Amino acid sequence: MRLRRPFQIVRAHLGAYLILNALLYGLFLLGFAAGLVFPGLSTDRTASLEADGTAALVASLLSTPWLFALVILGVNVITVGLLSIVLPSLVIPFAGIVVMAYQAFTLGATLSPTDDRLWLALIPHSLTAVIEFQAYVLLSLGAFVLGRSWLRPATVGVSTRRQAYLLGLRQLGWLGLLALALLVLGAVYEALSLRYLVPLLLRG
Repeated sequence: MRLRRPFQIVRAHLGAYLILNALLYGLFLLGFAAGLVFPGLSTDRTASLEADGTAALVASLLSTPWLFALVILGVNVITVGLLSIVLPSLVIPFAGIVVMAYQAFTLGATLSPTDDRLWLALIPHSLTAVIEFQAYVLLSLGAFVLGRSWLRPATVGVSTRRQAYLLGLRQLGWLGLLALALLVLGAVYEALSLRYLVPLLLRG
């Protein structure tokens, strides 16, 4: 069945998939730890979000969770998925993995809590990070498959780079569909948790 295709691609490249998981989650946790050791990393990022209006936008959307989820989904798909991982990889082999590695560290530092209230908010939000990062791992795996096919056509059983590129692109597309499903799930959960779970924890 076609629905199994993304899982078949993951299984066929299981080693790379596991390495990318370790890399991206590891860099996220490293950034998180760096934010704890150097709180200025987190506070500077928070100040930047307030200065560019992002914090105000989030606050204004909290009362309408489904619209908030749609905005979250758009940001994650376009800013991280397409601009950070997919598009760079279409031009330079594996470039999206490098960009995402940097993003993982930065996001970890940004989410590092600076007070007790933020620690409480992190309890439900940690699941959001797990879901969304798994989507980014899948897209990074797609970037890896595309790059390897492009550079070594023989690995996909063809003789020209053009054929290999198209085959790699097709596999990236399949993985992208699964990543999109995870990003939808993550956006809905994030919006609902910030609207209902986090306020409940902070009131308690």
